[in-house]
Order: sequence, then structure tokens, then C-alpha cells
Amino acid sequence: MLTAGITSLLFKLFKQPVVLGYIVAGLLVGPHMLGESWISNEQSVNTWGNIGVLFLLFSLGLEFSIKKLIQVGSTAIIGAGTIVVGMMTTGYIAGMLMGWNQISSLFLGGMLCMSSTTIVFKAIDDAGLRSHKFAKVCFGILVVEDLFAVILMVLLSSIAVKNKFEGQEMLFQIGKLITYLFVWFITGIYILPSFFKHFRSYLNDETLTILSIGLCLGMVLLAVESGFSSALGAFVMGSILAETIEAEKIEHLITPVKNIFGSIFFVSVGMMINPELLVKYWMPITIISTIVIFGQITFGSLGTFLSGQSIRVSFQTGFSLVQIGEFAFIIAALGQELGVTDPSLYPIVVAVSVLTTFLTPYIMNLAYPTIDFFNSHLSNKTKEHLATRQNPHSKQKTKSTLQRLSRIIISHVARLTLVHHIVHHFTENLYARENLAEARRAVKSMDKEALLALDIHISEFDVPENSIFCGKRLKDLNIRQRAGVSVVSIMRGEMNILVPGGERHIYPHDRLIVAGTDQQMDRFTKLINGSVVKNDGNESKASISLEHIHIAEDSALIGKSIMKSGIREQASCIVMGIVRPDDNIFMNPDPAMVFQANDYIIVAGAQDKIKKFKEQEFA
Repeated sequence: MLTAGITSLLFKLFKQPVVLGYIVAGLLVGPHMLGESWISNEQSVNTWGNIGVLFLLFSLGLEFSIKKLIQVGSTAIIGAGTIVVGMMTTGYIAGMLMGWNQISSLFLGGMLCMSSTTIVFKAIDDAGLRSHKFAKVCFGILVVEDLFAVILMVLLSSIAVKNKFEGQEMLFQIGKLITYLFVWFITGIYILPSFFKHFRSYLNDETLTILSIGLCLGMVLLAVESGFSSALGAFVMGSILAETIEAEKIEHLITPVKNIFGSIFFVSVGMMINPELLVKYWMPITIISTIVIFGQITFGSLGTFLSGQSIRVSFQTGFSLVQIGEFAFIIAALGQELGVTDPSLYPIVVAVSVLTTFLTPYIMNLAYPTIDFFNSHLSNKTKEHLATRQNPHSKQKTKSTLQRLSRIIISHVARLTLVHHIVHHFTENLYARENLAEARRAVKSMDKEALLALDIHISEFDVPENSIFCGKRLKDLNIRQRAGVSVVSIMRGEMNILVPGGERHIYPHDRLIVAGTDQQMDRFTKLINGSVVKNDGNESKASISLEHIHIAEDSALIGKSIMKSGIREQASCIVMGIVRPDDNIFMNPDPAMVFQANDYIIVAGAQDKIKKFKEQEFA
């Protein structure tokens, strides 16, 4: 952790992605660089790293609920399906061409078809692109890939052990997975939101943190006992809690835990790098890394585009999925455990994962010049054709039809006396958070969906407490002219200030709801991040205290009122009281009260400023 802290600080200093700093830290302290004596128990580090994966996926589940996954369902399924088929085929062919047997080549194809959810979203976070539309598309694809990985592991195990495809076994595992997800989602939505609502007055930060982590690890246990991955259990519980009205608070409380254990995970990945093996297998590492990068860009962009997304979103998605992740390690370990893959496959896959992870943030930045290149070489006729593919009204019509159909089905089921109460309670819990958000939302969700299809976003930005925005009026900040976005709402606690006027002031921890395109959002992100005032340490020297000031007979304050004396501005203090020579005491005096000779003024304010004022007064 110490090494990770120092390395990440250096990477921040040189404006590089922090996740790369963690990997470099792992390489530096790993057994391959400083010997096993430096790390007394490498297995314990891997254990903590696995715990880190759980909290990372739990946190991702909190941010992306099941309903959001359903909203990008078609895009996620088409995109993930294109990637899986394309990358598995490409990986299998590459393995055969490099001289590996069919089983090793098949396992290689399985490892290459799934990107890393953890790494992709860490890179997106570091780049400040979480509010962009492609981020939601990426996550939908990654979740579908992770669900497919469970089925793929069963399929590969069956082929490896029996040398034949067991369709019945695979169908059983698929049914088992669907049943697991369905049962726990239904049970969780029925019980947990009601539980949190009932005990809300008892849920302080400490209790809510412990309870949330306990629920996460409890679902992990259930997932493992059911034969699924621990990561899937953590994600499922995060998705369930994302439907509760406490989701934002839980997410805020879990963030420090996620950051700590997430850093350990990336350090543990870096510790697996063996420089000697990198040199020994440099050729297959280079070939497979190239296949992963260009294959994911090609199939990721193509699959997203085929699902109806724009060229911009498609390329941004494809350029973000250019690495292999945790499931690649799991599949490689499975092949070694079964003794059916080449011994060199595991270290090669680890090296490819680290190399592609290292390159991910830089490759993501190449999406923009690629988009510009394509746009500049497309004819106007082609651009018009592509624009009609993204007609938001047709999408909205399809979505409305599906919503009406689902409501009809639910209403028919709800008519049954025995299930009426259950269905009503479940539906109320399922949409509780959404209904609360809708009541406070500046823009209706229906309008928001239409705007998203046109690449106009509604995003939220929190105002830091040390921002120069604080205390200023909107018209003075000139946000629209500087960044292009429009402030459509200000969320201040439970208050929602719709379409604020130019005279509205901004306060610390305000949440600004702004509308704009991706480029405008980028400019506003830089604007609000650049507004933060860095503490140079001088602020800590100022201390607040109660002081008294004696008004001498020749003082310039005599005959002046508190308001007109300028004492508040010059001494940075508030006049709390005045003690007159006749022992009359006036507490919280009126600003119009006039100072007299030999008065003692009791003030509260910055000690150093008051001291300086007294010195000037006496001088």
C-alpha cells in the first residue's frame, strides 16, 4: 500500500492513469523483482486482491442497476454477442497457427472474448468520462460478457474432460444461472427496500456501511455455494441495493473501501508480472496483445454500431474494451487445473492482460481522431442515412410499446387475489428510487431518453467545497459561454431549483444538473475541476477566538456606528458585545449603535486579523 501510494502520487503528478501506478507498484514489490523475501506470503496478497474485485464489482452494481441494464439490453446483447463470436474465432485460429493444440486454442479464444469490467471503468473514471453515453453501453456489454463467461467455463470444462460437447449440461447451467438471478433479484427487491425504509431512522453511516458490506459478502457466499463466481454474487447484491432509496448514500460510504481494496487488486496483478517470461515469450505475447487490441476495436465497434448506436459511441465503446480481464485468469487457471492447456498459456495471458491494461487509457484517447477521420471521409448521403438509423422517435415508440405490454401483463397477474399484494409491494419497491428521482428531476425521463439519442446529455456535477464557484452568481460564472452547457437545475439538499436565474448563487456541495453534448461536458468538467482552490497551508494558521478591543479617548472609532466603522471588514470579525465604562453591557448590539470613548468591544473572528487591527488602532 505504501508503494502503491507513492507510485500513484507520481503518476498523478505526471498526469498518468492511477491504475497504471498500482500495476507498476506491484511489479516493483513483486517476488520477481526483489525476491520472495520481500513478500513473505504472496498468496495472502492475492487473497486481498480477490476481495478487492468483490468491492469493485459491488460498487459497479450500485451504480448500474438491473433496470439500467435492461434499458441497454439490445445494445448489450448484440455488442457482446459480436465480440464473443468474433474474438473466440480469432483466438482459436491464432492458437492453431502458433502451434497449440485444439483445446489450448479453444481456451485461448475463451480468454480473449471478455474485457475487464474493473479496468475499463477505472480507466473511464480516471479520464472523467463516466457521464458520457458510451460508458453505459460499455457496462451493459461487460455485464453480458461476464454472465456469458459462467456458461463458457462450463462448456470448456465439458469439452476438456469429455472431449465432446455436453449440450444438456450447458442448458442445465444456463437454467441454473437464470434461476439464481431471478430468485435473488425478486427476493431482494421484495425485502431489502422495505427493510431500509422501516429502519431508515436507525441507519447512520457506520450501521449502513457495515450492513451493506455484510449483505455483499453474504450474497458472495450464496453465489459460491450455488456454483457461480464470487464476483457475480457481489455484483448481484450491488444491483439489488441500487434499487433502494439509500443507494446513493451506500455508494458514497463504500467508495473509500472500494478504493483501498481496488488498489490492492491492481497491485496483485502487477506482482504476477515476471520479466523473464516476458522476454522468453515476447513473440506470442506481442501477437496475442495485437489481436486483443485490434480485435476488440473491430468487433466492439461493429457490434455496437449494428445495435443502432452512432459511429461516435461505437468507436468510443470499441476503443475502451481493448484488454482482457479477470475471467481470462480464471479460464487460464481452469485449463491448468484440468491439465489440458499448454503450460506457457497462463503466464502469457497474464502478460497480455497487464500489457493491454497498461495501454487501455492511451488507446481510449485514439478514439477521437479515429472518429474525426471517419466523419471527414464519409459522404453527406452516408451521414444522412446514419442519422435516420438513430431516430429517437422510433426508439421511443418501440420502448413505449414494450412498456405498455409489460404493464398489461403485470396488471393481469396482479388481478389474482393471492398475488395482488405481493405484486403491488414488489412494484412499489422496484420503482421507489426511480419515482423519488423523477419527482426531483429537472428533465423528464422521457425527454431525457430522446435527448440521449441525439447525443445531448443530462449530467450531474457536485460543486466542491473549495471551488471558486462557491458564493458567486450564475451570471458571473458565465458557464454557458465558457463551456457550452446549460444549467437546468440546482439540487441543494432536498430542494430542487428548476431553471435557475442568473442571480442564483452557488454554494458548496450544490449539485448542478447541466445539459449538453459530450464535448461540452468535457469542457465543463475541466472548468469545474479547474475551479478548485488548492490549499497552500496558510488557511490552517487562522484560528477563531474571542477578543476585546479597548477604544481609547483619541480613537478614530469614537462617534462611528458599528456599521460605518469598518471594523467587520478590517478585522474580519463580528461585534458580539459592548461594555461601557458605567458597566452597562450590550450583547449583540444593533449595527447602528455608536462607539464611545473607553468602550470595550467584544469581538469574535480571526485572531491574527484582530491582532493586526488592534496594533493599527493603538499606533
